[in-house]
Amino acid sequence: MRDLYQSQRAMRNMRQAAMQRGVVAILDVGSSKIACLVLRFDGPEQFGEADGVGSMAGQSSFRVIGAATTRSRGVRFGEVNAMAETERAIRTAVQAAQKMANVRVDHVIACLSGGRPRSYGLDGQVEVAGQVVTEGDIGRVLAECEVPDIGEGREVLHAQPINFALDHRSGLADPRGQIGQTLATDMHLMTVEASTIENLLYCIKRCDLELAGLASSAYAAGISSLVEDEQELGAACIDMGGGSTGLSIFMRKHMIYSDCVRMGGDHVTSDISMGLQVAPAMAERIKTFYGGVLATGMDDREMIEIGSDTGDWEHDRRTVSRAELIGIMRPRVEEILEEVRLRLDAAGFEYLPSQQIVLTGGASQIPGLDGLASKILGQQVRLGRPLRVQGLPQAATGSAFSAAVGLSLFAAHPQDEWWDFDIPAEKYPARSLKRAVRWFRENW
Repeated sequence: MRDLYQSQRAMRNMRQAAMQRGVVAILDVGSSKIACLVLRFDGPEQFGEADGVGSMAGQSSFRVIGAATTRSRGVRFGEVNAMAETERAIRTAVQAAQKMANVRVDHVIACLSGGRPRSYGLDGQVEVAGQVVTEGDIGRVLAECEVPDIGEGREVLHAQPINFALDHRSGLADPRGQIGQTLATDMHLMTVEASTIENLLYCIKRCDLELAGLASSAYAAGISSLVEDEQELGAACIDMGGGSTGLSIFMRKHMIYSDCVRMGGDHVTSDISMGLQVAPAMAERIKTFYGGVLATGMDDREMIEIGSDTGDWEHDRRTVSRAELIGIMRPRVEEILEEVRLRLDAAGFEYLPSQQIVLTGGASQIPGLDGLASKILGQQVRLGRPLRVQGLPQAATGSAFSAAVGLSLFAAHPQDEWWDFDIPAEKYPARSLKRAVRWFRENW
């Protein structure tokens, strides 16, 4: 099989070419919906604050000119399950967004939520060649980072330096041009199963589109839902989707940990479907209109009519109380949140200076969820909505679109430009970043 991607530089060149052409599509391939946004890059002129646009969106100089969603078919747990179905759904979403934008799009930047992500922390240290830190020194210190054995069949999705230290001064974002002797760095490396990326890439290629970038949904949702202070001081973004719940922890404006729980809103829907013996579409409707996780005395008296069309008169005209519905939904929501808490504990989240938790994603809209989450996770919890970006239709401003909006911001401000540093070949230790960098060079 041909290489997974063209070289990493070719991918970046493709993204830059797309930006120079002025349009690029954002594709969020989820388990319950596939969302596509078409962005137009207008050059450097700034948008006014008068539009109520968030600060980062104001710097981004792009505008959403097309948006479309379609029901996701062929995706389970955030991973492609049936190729032909997924291809058709992607084609439908992209064509509808192109039609609204009235422009043809060739390049897409995609995000995916599955692939069993794993996070690693790496570090490296070198002596500065001259007096002043140059790009060459940064290349060498990145090369010094020892990559753990990430296992067969896994690929690097994100690799970002999250901190630089020069002599005894830590917390530097960019040490270039500073004077010192010893340069050290901490990196965050995130890997996913290679087959997940390959399947998604294959579906995108089949739709006659070129992939110009790839990111994790949890990372994208964090970029758009966490405000600047939260990204700086330490916060977790929990992106509750249909088939999976993504988790990303940010610190000093960088993602330092990512994980995924393979449960989401669709599991709550299937519990309702089985508990009330109704079709999944009906269960989804009941969840959306009447769902919740906190029962009050009123809920015993509020009756929900369950209409179905089996032909059995008694069966088709049943009613259940809202309290019963909450009794079906709450255990599954608690299970998802308990799993999230285990992941946060494993990541050492309690040691961060601030422990804000932000819930976002479509399944975070269940009434009462923030109250239940703060009981289970024991921290300050708020519901997050994506930043306002220029031209985004009202229908796409809800928390279900956090990943798509975050991916637009990622497209405008890519954080992988560190990889442009030339890493000296003779500096590779046996298990150094060589493997990750080689993969990046060949496959991105």
